[in-house]
Order: sequence, then C-alpha cells, then structure tokens
Amino acid sequence: MASQTARRDRTRPEVSRRHFLGVATAGLGLSAMKPSPVRAAQSGGSAVEAALADNIFTRKFGIQPHLGAHPNITRLSGIRLAPEVTDAMLEANEYFVDMADLTEAAGRRVAEVTGAEAGLVSAGAASGLLLGAAACLTGTDRERMAALPHPTWPRRECLIQSVHRTQYAQAFQAAGMTLVEVETREQLLSALGDRTAMIVATAGVERQRQSGPPVPKRVATEWGPEIMRPQELVDVGRRAGVPVLIDAAPDVPPVENLTRFIDMGADLVAMSGGKGLQGPQSTGLLAGRADLIEAARMQNAPNDGIGRGMKVAKEEIVGFIVALDRFVERDHAAVRAEVNRKARWIADELQGIPGLTAEYAVNTVDLGIVELTWDENVIPLTAQALRGELMDGEPRVIIFRNYVWTQNLRDAELAPVVRRLREVFTQARA
Repeated sequence: MASQTARRDRTRPEVSRRHFLGVATAGLGLSAMKPSPVRAAQSGGSAVEAALADNIFTRKFGIQPHLGAHPNITRLSGIRLAPEVTDAMLEANEYFVDMADLTEAAGRRVAEVTGAEAGLVSAGAASGLLLGAAACLTGTDRERMAALPHPTWPRRECLIQSVHRTQYAQAFQAAGMTLVEVETREQLLSALGDRTAMIVATAGVERQRQSGPPVPKRVATEWGPEIMRPQELVDVGRRAGVPVLIDAAPDVPPVENLTRFIDMGADLVAMSGGKGLQGPQSTGLLAGRADLIEAARMQNAPNDGIGRGMKVAKEEIVGFIVALDRFVERDHAAVRAEVNRKARWIADELQGIPGLTAEYAVNTVDLGIVELTWDENVIPLTAQALRGELMDGEPRVIIFRNYVWTQNLRDAELAPVVRRLREVFTQARA
C-alpha cells in the first residue's frame, strides 16, 4: 500500500503552493505590472493546466475544475472571491458575535450603499425574493408570520406580467403567495385589487427580450409596447398602495443599478451577492422600505420564521459587505476595459479557422464577449456538441451558449481556452 501511495504521489504534477498561488492571482490586479495576454500565454498556460490537474477538488472530491469562459452562474460556482474578501472572512472566523447585531449593522451598510431606508444581507437573491414576499404578506404581525406559508387572509396575491415571470417566481409561492399572471397592461390593471399583496418586476426586462445573461447588443431585441417596464409597474403600485418588488439579481454592473431601482421608487429590491458584486456565492441583498425590511428581518435567520433555514454565516456577511464596498470603490471603466481587452485577444487568436467566425461583440451591459458562429457544412458541429467536446478535453472549458466570456478568465487562462477551441473546431473539420 505504501509503495502504491508513493507511485500515486510521484505522478502528481510538481506544483508548489507558491507557484499555485502565483497562477491563482494572475490577472486580479494584485501587482503593479499586469502581464499582457501574450506574455501570460507564453509563461502561464502550462502552470494553469498543472494546477487544474492537482487541487483541492481533484484530491478531496475527485472532480475536475474547469476554465470559466462563462458568465457568473450559480450552477457553475459563481465567481472567484478577491483576496481582501477571503482575508476578511478568515478574520471573522476568529470571533464570536451576536448575529442579530451583525445582521442589523450589515443591513445599515446595505441601506447606505443602495440609498434605501433599510436593508439586509440575504442567502442569495432568491432568498431575498422569498423574504420580500413574506414581508408583503405579513407586515410585522407575528401571528401572520406564524401562519406562513399558508396565509388565511384575502390579501395574498402576487401580480406579475408574464414576461416578468422567471423560474424564481417559485420563491413567492414558497412564501405563501398566490401567483396571478397576466399578459397585457389592461389585464394587469384589471387584476389589481384588494387581494393584491405585491407586484413583481424583473429588471432584466429593461435590457433585452432574451432570458438569461446579457446577449450581444446587435442581437438583443426589445419588448413591445404592451410590456410594462419596472418604472411603470412602480408607478402603478404606488397609486394603488401595493408594494413593488424588483428582482435585479444579475443586474450589477452597472454600478448605478445599486441605487437606480430605489431611486425609481421600488419598495423592495433583491440582488445577488455572488455575481457582479463578487461576494460569497451564498449571499445577496434585500433593500427597500424600512417597515418591509423589518418584517423580512423578523422572519429571517437567526430569528424563527419562514426564513429560518436561510442562514448566512458571520463569515459570509462580513465577506459580502467587504465585497460590496470593494465593488462601489472600483474603477468600473478600468474593469470593463480589462474584460474587453481579453475578449478582443481571444477573438483575434481564433481567426483563420476555415468556416469559423469569432467576432468581438459588446453585450447589453457593455462587456466584451466573443461570439462564435460557424458553417456546419464546413465544421459539422452543433453548439451542444461544441460544449460537450470542450468539457471532455484537457483542460475542461465551459462557455455559455455560443459565447466566450472573459470576466472570469485570468490572463494565464486565455491561451488554454484558445487552444482548446482551436483543437475542437479543427478536429471537427478533419
């Protein structure tokens, strides 16, 4: 057994902790002089691949990490935390605090940043949706809180236009609301009444008709005149005395969106902490009216109530607030330029493959991505097959649909991504 262990150890790539951390921090702006993609491609590609082959996931769980040429998606583990965030989380681990005190203090910072009356750190944006719905159902009435998710009072309907409904609308039902889905403006206004507890708006409706992450501006399509934008829904809710919750989970950047929906007059806004804000994946924020945030807080961990299971650890709360402050203070034009530089480099490196068009494009949040299109008569490969081939090779690469995203790629990871794409497209032609 000892000799077998020794043989296994000798087959591992020789990657020191210092070397691994050097690769891991490439492209994060931790040094004064950042390498160009070309220099990083020449010097860092092999180290990246060695680190992917020998890491905590391969050793402890036997699963293979991938290069994330995709947007910030929970299913694909979200984002990388900045060193100052992980440092803060490690420090928080050393101390005990009253979680009610921490929750309230963190909520005050959320309110300051968003311009809301109050805020709280939630266990992701979906948790914020559920807590917001619960708050609209119960207010601060403890008897009503105890009744959830089975409200017995008439005012329990969630009014939503169909284009604003996403798979996350289940959070409203989980709180105990009855969904009333309508198609047109006239239908929504007719359905609004004494039984309406909340109106929902999805922020992404403003930027594109397509669901999911931002698409290239040139292919984005807008909704027709029957579609009510968030501002109109907020105005309708205000006139009727019905709170409006805006689901803005993936809608930062731009940084202006942190305050824009509150300035718009929304009663509640939910955002993800583990996407553009680059906080812990299990965090989010809920901001809005003080009375509704208080009702949400009363039902959220560490308190009993429908949100008791939605715990956010002290380390995660601290990490989220540090990430939030970092996001506000960043030079967003410089961040965008860095993402776009990488996308242009990848597009340039993929030129010259017969049948393939790799085009630099700007999406609906002004980030550069690479759009891949190809003639299937020349390259007999479907988009699904492309993604499968990229996943099955070494190193594993995941793209989103037919787009290569660079916001999660470090400089040293660009060349391995390009190499795998060239391999797959070239081999498909053979």
